[in-house]
Amino acid sequence: MSGAADYQEMAASVPPSLKAITLTYVRYRRGDPLGLFLAWVSLVPVFISLGGFVSHFLFRRELQGLCFAAGLLVSQVLNELIKDSVAQSRPAYCELLEACDSHGWPSSHSQYMFFFATYLSLLSLRRSRARQVIAAVPWPLAFLTMLSRVYLGYHTVAQVFAGAVAGLVFGAIWYWIVNTMLVNYFPMIEESAIGRWLYIKDTSHIPDVLKFEYDNARAARKKVATD
Repeated sequence: MSGAADYQEMAASVPPSLKAITLTYVRYRRGDPLGLFLAWVSLVPVFISLGGFVSHFLFRRELQGLCFAAGLLVSQVLNELIKDSVAQSRPAYCELLEACDSHGWPSSHSQYMFFFATYLSLLSLRRSRARQVIAAVPWPLAFLTMLSRVYLGYHTVAQVFAGAVAGLVFGAIWYWIVNTMLVNYFPMIEESAIGRWLYIKDTSHIPDVLKFEYDNARAARKKVATD
C-alpha cells in the first residue's frame, strides 16, 4: 500500500506532459486547446517573416517594405543586445520548455509584434481610407502574442511588457528614420543598376496603390486587346 501511495504522490507532483508543434519547437500542455491556439499565435512572427516579407520581396520589391523588414531585423538585433546586457532569466518553467539557455527580458516575440504593429499602423494611416482599416489589424495579434508567451511559460508579464514597449518605441523611431531621411534616397536606389536589375521600386508617394495598379492593369489589358 505504501508503495502505491508513494507512486501516486510522485505522479501528482510530475508536471503535465508537453507537446511541440512539429518543426517549430513551441511547446504547450498536452490536451490544452487554448495552449495549442496560443502556440500557433506565438508563431505569427515566423509567418510574417517567411510568408510576408519573403513573398513581398519576390512579388513586390518595394523599398518601403524592404526598409520595414530591415527595421524588424535591426530591432531583433537590439533585442538580443539588451537581453545579453540585462541577463534576466526566464520563468522557472523554462526548464520543462528547454528554453533556459536564453535570457527573457525583453521578450523578442512581443518586441517583434509591437514593432510590426506600430510601423504598419503609421504606414497605413497616411494612405487611403480603405488602407487605414489595416492599421487596426495587427494589434489584436500583438496582444495575443504577449498573452501566448506568458501562458506558455516562456516569459513573465514584465518581460512581455518590456518587449512591447521596446517594439513600439523602436517601430516609431524606425518609421521616422525611413520616412524623413531614407526616403530621400529612394529615387537614387530605384535608378541604380541593381535597383533596375531587381525591379526595386517605391510607391510610397502614391496615395492608393491598389487603385493605381488596378487602373493601370485594366488600361494595359485594353491596350493589348486593341493592338
